Amino acid sequence: MMRLPLFEFRAPRTLEEATRILDGERTNAMPLAGGTDLLPNMKRRQQVPRTLMSLRHIESLNSVALNDSGSRLGACVTLSDIAADSRFRNGLTALAQAASLVATPQIRNMATLGGNICLDTRCNYYDQSYEWRKSIDFCLKKDGTTCWVAPGSSKCMAVSSTDAGPALIALGARVRLVSRSGEREVLLSDLYNNDGIDYIKRRPDEILAEVVLDSLREWKSTYWKLRRRGSFDFPVLSVAAAARLSRDNVVEDARIVVGSAACRPLAATEAAKSLLGRSLNQSSIQEATALAARIAKPLDNTDFDMTWRKRVTAEFVTYALHELRGDDMRKERESFTRCAFD
Repeated sequence: MMRLPLFEFRAPRTLEEATRILDGERTNAMPLAGGTDLLPNMKRRQQVPRTLMSLRHIESLNSVALNDSGSRLGACVTLSDIAADSRFRNGLTALAQAASLVATPQIRNMATLGGNICLDTRCNYYDQSYEWRKSIDFCLKKDGTTCWVAPGSSKCMAVSSTDAGPALIALGARVRLVSRSGEREVLLSDLYNNDGIDYIKRRPDEILAEVVLDSLREWKSTYWKLRRRGSFDFPVLSVAAAARLSRDNVVEDARIVVGSAACRPLAATEAAKSLLGRSLNQSSIQEATALAARIAKPLDNTDFDMTWRKRVTAEFVTYALHELRGDDMRKERESFTRCAFD
């Protein structure tokens, strides 16, 4: 049995109190929301904070405000609440789908939106017990000097495995980061670094307090996820797509994001641009698919063969755009679940 290391526990009741604790503790403390990723990491000694600071009792972090002018989602809203809320549809469908596909119902009941956005990067050589990692001489991400995925690289190649991240980037989300010295709002796409260790730009004294979305009234969105099992597993590839369509079904704006293929979610900017001013027909979808697949260069750091994962990128972009067009893609979703089992 893997046991947690010793730590001090703090449970502030206000955001001001929480930022004061982080300001004093800095790198010795870590915020704790659902704990579904942090606590297992602590058992494996991947992360060993001296202080855990719970965010669950801060009322403002549990709020949801959805209206025609935009949305504000507290970082501690659970994934179950998002998946079950009928207001997360059409423009927000990608987020609801992403939330519903995370792990199991029990974990979704605890896991939070902010926690999934800040999810630690993952790798076959990193997400193992302390004894297993020690036996192969640790890796660059924790305690070692070599990235076993790419031994010649000076950079850690651990992969971003957030589900909510790609979906929210496709929706143009921003996040509000709060510290004792003030607050800042940044595009979620700018929050991530393409580095398996230094993967997020949130400072140790900052709390990700809120996700902010502009109006998505005329938008449609979708999220596709590849994993071996139909439940529980982290994504080894994902595609989020969103588009604003005119009454004539012409694309007025679009975003396509590829997840779990690098250390950060990848925006397929050229693929999205190729759709502007065009209807979602076979020609425009094929062109966008080819452009999106170019940016996906998965490595041997997660489940499945990396060349097959790259091919699935093209399939998922195609399916996502067909779904935005209004096609019924339920059979395709089911077939990929069965394929993953095989």
